[in-house]
Amino acid sequence: MMNMRKNLGISWIAIVNEFERGRLIEMKIGFIGGGNMGSAIIGGMVSSGKYNAEEIFVADIIRDNVDRLIEKYNVKNGERAKKAAENSDILFLAVKPNVYDKVICDIKDFVGEDCIVVSIAAGKSIAAAEKLFGKKVKFVRVMPNTPALVGKGMAAVCGNSVCEYEDVLKVVDIFNCVGRTDIVSEKMMDIVTAVSGSSPAFVYMFIEAMADAAVLGGMSRAQGYEFAAQAVLGSAEMVLKTGMHPGELKDMVCSPGGTTIEAVAELERLGFRSAVIEAVRVCEEKSKSMGKG
Repeated sequence: MMNMRKNLGISWIAIVNEFERGRLIEMKIGFIGGGNMGSAIIGGMVSSGKYNAEEIFVADIIRDNVDRLIEKYNVKNGERAKKAAENSDILFLAVKPNVYDKVICDIKDFVGEDCIVVSIAAGKSIAAAEKLFGKKVKFVRVMPNTPALVGKGMAAVCGNSVCEYEDVLKVVDIFNCVGRTDIVSEKMMDIVTAVSGSSPAFVYMFIEAMADAAVLGGMSRAQGYEFAAQAVLGSAEMVLKTGMHPGELKDMVCSPGGTTIEAVAELERLGFRSAVIEAVRVCEEKSKSMGKG
C-alpha cells in the first residue's frame, strides 16, 4: 500500500470527474453500528451531496440509534447485521472493539466477494480480521478521530492485499466528507492512533488548563474556553494552510524579551515537550498491545 499514492493516476481522476459532474455515487453502503462515529460518517456523506441517503443502511442493536439516523438523514433501516452485510457494496464495522470479533463471526458468511469491509476499531489488525473471516475479503482498516463529528476529522486508511486501488480510494472519499484522509501502511496505524486518534483528548486537556488559567486571571470560564479553543483552532489552521514549520510559526509570536518567550521558557522548564512525547509513546504502545490481544 505504500506505493498506492504513486499509482492513483487515471482511476483517481475518473472518480473525481464523476463527483464533479454532480452524479450520485451508486453504491449500497451498510453500517453495523450507529453510534457517534457511524453517525458522523453518515452525516458527512449525506451532507456532501455525493451519496444517496436511501442507499445507506444502518443496523444497530440499539434501536434508538437507528431511529435517530432515519429521522435525521432519511437513511434506511438495515435491520439485522447479517442483512446489512448481505446487501452492501461497502460495509462499515462501526462497533466497539469488545464486540468486534463477534460481529465478524456473525456476518462473515453473508459478506460478498466484491464487498469492501471497513473497520474503524482501534488496535484491530488486518491479519486478525482476515483470520476471523476465514476467507478472502476486501478489507480496509481506518483510524478516524472524533473531530469528524464536526467535519474536521483526520483519518488514516490502509487496505489489505485483496483490495484494488479503487477500493481504497472509495473509502478515502467517504472519510474526506468528514475531514482529511491519508493513506498509510498498516505498521503506522499504532502511531496514528496516538498522534491523531487519541490526541484530541490531550488537546481538550490543554484547552481546559488554559481556561483554568483564564479564570485565575479574572476571565469568565465561558470566555476562557472560547479564547483558548479559538487560539488552538487558528493555530492548527496556520500549520495546515501555510505549510510553515511549527517552530517557525512559534518564533513569529515570540518577541525578544516579551511575554510569549517567557511563557515558552517556563513550559520548557516544566518538561512540556517531553510530557507530550511520552504521552504519545505510551498511547502507541497500548495500541500495539491491544493488537496482540
